[in-house]
Amino acid sequence: MDTSRLLTTLDRDGQLLAEAAARSGLDAPVPTCPKWRVRDLITHTGSVHRWAARIVGESLAEPIEMPTAPEADGPELLAWFREGHQLLVKTLNAAEPDLRCWTFMPAPSPLAFWIRRQAHETAVHRVDAESALDGSAPADASPAGASAGFSSIDAEFAADGVEELLMGFHAGERSRVRTDTPRTLRVRATDFGAVWTVRLSDGPPRTERTAEGPADCELAGPVSDLYTALWNRLPLDMLGCTGDASLARLWRERSAIG
Repeated sequence: MDTSRLLTTLDRDGQLLAEAAARSGLDAPVPTCPKWRVRDLITHTGSVHRWAARIVGESLAEPIEMPTAPEADGPELLAWFREGHQLLVKTLNAAEPDLRCWTFMPAPSPLAFWIRRQAHETAVHRVDAESALDGSAPADASPAGASAGFSSIDAEFAADGVEELLMGFHAGERSRVRTDTPRTLRVRATDFGAVWTVRLSDGPPRTERTAEGPADCELAGPVSDLYTALWNRLPLDMLGCTGDASLARLWRERSAIG
């Protein structure tokens, strides 16, 4: 996906996240992250934004510790979040295409990696913030699909996020989505023409963007629903499931990203 569009989405979703947090209040529980209040969501995402901005802005070659959120609350904490979000957007927008810095997944370039990663980080946590609104759907909510309670998720962006999750995060050694015997999970976007085949074994999953070959289980739905469900922000039973449902349960139980 074009990095300029990812940057636009990052800018939009950070603003929507802050607006949802202000509407729900910082003490509101976050249903999609059961152990969190909105305050936890704001401090986590705000710290991630500053962390990424420093790595990019200072061209750091090694990872650094996540910064600590300030001892602030209410409007002051939200202002801190907004400031860090805009710092990140400006830093990424100003970075040179040949930037060299630390990353943690393969990408066409370090800059492309950080723009993509922070766009999806922010989008997923924007969904978290909107889940805390107690059923009050945002004004620009998606007109269809299980994700209709959340602000709209562009189909191309959602497909890119599914691909980052399956072919980036879960291609690494830290993925816990493993099986004792080889199995195949297929993920099909019913409204976008994208299909992923995930080959499971006792090693890291291997994913290809293909519909070829048999599959033991298939999860299907609108691509925005795949995005939110595979990131564990919607129940997987909101998707169509055919074949061996135990693979869907395996995903739900083991796919969390630390």
